[in-house]
Amino acid sequence: MLANFDWMQALTGSPIFVALVLFSIVTLGVAIERAIYFSRRRDNPDETLTRVLDKIDKQALREASWACETCAHPMGPVGVEMFKHVGKKRESVEERMQIALSGQKLLLERNLNILGTMAAIAPLVGLLGTVWGIMRAFFDMAQTGSAAPSVVAAGVAEALVTTAAGLIVAVPALMLYNHFARRMNVMLTIAENHVRTMRAAVVEGPSPAPQSKDQTPTKPGQPVSGTPQPQMTS
Repeated sequence: MLANFDWMQALTGSPIFVALVLFSIVTLGVAIERAIYFSRRRDNPDETLTRVLDKIDKQALREASWACETCAHPMGPVGVEMFKHVGKKRESVEERMQIALSGQKLLLERNLNILGTMAAIAPLVGLLGTVWGIMRAFFDMAQTGSAAPSVVAAGVAEALVTTAAGLIVAVPALMLYNHFARRMNVMLTIAENHVRTMRAAVVEGPSPAPQSKDQTPTKPGQPVSGTPQPQMTS
């Protein structure tokens, strides 16, 4: 059916169909741009968290901050902002973290509103094309004074084609919008949880060194095990 469809006639005869074709091009361009951006920001936050916690345990906060700088995941910039304000009040650090998370959210959701808009208005534009095509069919009937199928076929075909085109644009746009919105929420949640874990590790300090098995704590005045005791002689 599509092989026999006259695309040029549809483009030249229906301005609604032209608008839907432009919508599809915009949707495809935004989807490709967002897919590339999200793939670049994916990285490996769990591995970065392990490295940062190891640096914090060694009291190497500068190296821990540098590890966050090399992470493309949103947790990287948020972690750097947290390390910049280590030692300040808890409310101040919390506010800085939320500001950094909001900034990362703006970067991740950029152009997603275009996908949402395409998903919302494409069916409406297709419905407008339906009304336009039916109006054209009745106009042709009034001009020729005949209701023969050959007279109304062009208008009915335009109505059906624009309706189908609107749905073809809207369904993928809605699916892509939901997909990228979910990925954004997951990335931001991981970033917040990992940065809070790093902040807790900084506040708690390095973990104490484990004691050897042959060392037992002694009370004041209690002799250490293994030392000779003085013998009482009569």
